[in-house]
Amino acid sequence: MGRCVLLFLLLGFLMSGAAIPLPPALRALSNVHLLTSFTSLSGEDMEHSTRYLQQKVDHFGFKTDKTFRQRYLIADRHWKRDGGSILFYTGNEGDIVWICNNTGFMWDVAEELKAMLVFAEHRYYGKSLPFGDSSFKDSKHMNFLTSEQALADFAQLIKHLKRTIPGADNQPVIAVGGSYGGMLAAWLRMKYPHMVVGAIAASAPIWQFEDIVPCGTFMEIVTTDFRKSDPDCSESISKSWDAINRLSRTGAGLHWLSEALHLCAPLTTSQDIQRLKDWISETWVNLAVVDYPYEANFLQPLPAWPVKVVCQYLNNPRVSDTQLLQNIFQALNVYYNYSGQALCLNISETSTSSLGHLSWSYQVCTEMVVPFCTNGFDDMFEPHPWDLKKFSDDCFNQWGVKPRPSWITTMYGGKNINSHTNIIFSNGELDPWSGGGVTKNITDTLVAITIREGAHHLDLRANNAFDPMSVQLARSLEVKYMKQWIKDFYDSLRKKY
Repeated sequence: MGRCVLLFLLLGFLMSGAAIPLPPALRALSNVHLLTSFTSLSGEDMEHSTRYLQQKVDHFGFKTDKTFRQRYLIADRHWKRDGGSILFYTGNEGDIVWICNNTGFMWDVAEELKAMLVFAEHRYYGKSLPFGDSSFKDSKHMNFLTSEQALADFAQLIKHLKRTIPGADNQPVIAVGGSYGGMLAAWLRMKYPHMVVGAIAASAPIWQFEDIVPCGTFMEIVTTDFRKSDPDCSESISKSWDAINRLSRTGAGLHWLSEALHLCAPLTTSQDIQRLKDWISETWVNLAVVDYPYEANFLQPLPAWPVKVVCQYLNNPRVSDTQLLQNIFQALNVYYNYSGQALCLNISETSTSSLGHLSWSYQVCTEMVVPFCTNGFDDMFEPHPWDLKKFSDDCFNQWGVKPRPSWITTMYGGKNINSHTNIIFSNGELDPWSGGGVTKNITDTLVAITIREGAHHLDLRANNAFDPMSVQLARSLEVKYMKQWIKDFYDSLRKKY
């Protein structure tokens, strides 16, 4: 038996110096799952067992029978064979143990739903590596890393659980996931409705593809979060880019910037300045994504409502360039040095771990093509248009593959999903990813839940004394719908017999 040990690691998008210069928002997608420690669960409550299942490397071809070991975790302390259920977490881009650690909602509702908890690891992440140490060798080995293959893994695992665990065969399975995992939960219900009776898709940006939403929406929401805290805050950030550009024109200015921002390595080139601005941009993005109502351990320890804390230092945009950049440093210091232990700031790091970075960069270069852009008017960032050709060329240079930007909408329907049923799409108004999510009811059974004070999948976090009423109500609604799905399943089962 094992325990969910709190690991304060964060999945970085790319290693320093990687070939693909991705927008801060895209790098941040995989940075949002390790957010805070639990307050309502003890180690005993979170006890689980670790198991493995031999999965086909390729579910859709017939030429090879090669298999790999998929890791999954099971917690059955509150599971009841009579009238119970199975909550199945559709693992996303990271180690399944830290996903287990940070999905407290499932643990909190397990007893009420008489539920077995299953956390399935996504192929090519954690210990579920189809080719072992060679899994990331080249595009030939990475070729089987797709959402479709991952969904097939989940379906096969559900069949295995029902076949091998006494009492599980005639029980309803509900898919649960957050962010990319939330997308997978929704897609699992769409593609395998006979396997799962419903899905909780938290902060799942299933419409952040092609031109379903404008490419600037994400960064506009980031800006809105800062502007709501203080309009002078977003204006200070907006003015900081030109201040950096002006100060970096001379060697003396580069030296001053390096010293004023307490950087670990001096700025010496124009490439360094672009990296600096990208690093600062990503910091603002991450703060918006993880704007939680209580202290949290993310990349670094963070205060409650970190955007509000940061904006206290950015309340006057009408100052000199040097004063403005000193204020920017104070704001950055909240994010990178809230504990007061950092000796300098490293612009090569926005995360404490790069687990899964290669896998996710490959997914983004193939089917998970998410357009982002900024214009400097509707947002507080420098203008950067979305350039699919350049992005495609960069992907080809790194992986030897070309993105397929239309494939996700072809595969999963885009906005044409009203024929599906029993999916809850929850989104926080503070979460930039909500712009690509389902925020209005589509049908009576494709339901949108909005969390007014919520950042990224706050509803999947464990109960916390500082939770706003909006997330408490969201969780109550989610439980209500899950209970109805479970009841409908058993009512249907009784009719059969």
